[in-house]
Amino acid sequence: MAKKEKEVKTNAMRILEREHIPYESISYKPDGEFESGVQTADKLGLPRNRVYKTLVASGSDRNHYVFVIPIESELDVRKCAKSVGVKSLELVPVKELFALTGYVRGGCTSIGMKKAFVTRLHESARQQAKIYVSAGRIGAQLLLSPEDLLRANRGEYADLIRGSAEEGAD
Repeated sequence: MAKKEKEVKTNAMRILEREHIPYESISYKPDGEFESGVQTADKLGLPRNRVYKTLVASGSDRNHYVFVIPIESELDVRKCAKSVGVKSLELVPVKELFALTGYVRGGCTSIGMKKAFVTRLHESARQQAKIYVSAGRIGAQLLLSPEDLLRANRGEYADLIRGSAEEGAD
């Protein structure tokens, strides 16, 4: 009788289970150290509009902020700064990501970072019953409702990307 491979739980999965938040996990064998959200979606045959990436930024107030946006979108730092009430933001350099969050590029998720950071989820997620986000390591994705993601990371919805409805409304 063959041994069934045990799923390796990530910190994000353990937190979701502890909080009784339902999710599905999808694992795959990554081709290298980093795979973009688009590569991941295509490899797994996932609809790109339902796959979200997690970005971390430093604010002018020296605090860090987390933004979860659709994989094919570009972060609008002005909108993001406004959403968290700071004057300006800049993305955290990749080399600092692991020390700050406990996650690597391509495996970063807003759930279970080393410290709880203010988190914003792009408002387009409201239109989805469920979205895909990283499970906390390269090669693992979570499928859960946007509301459950916000509950897990104590986040809020906001307009965060270039070209979305409020573009140029300042």
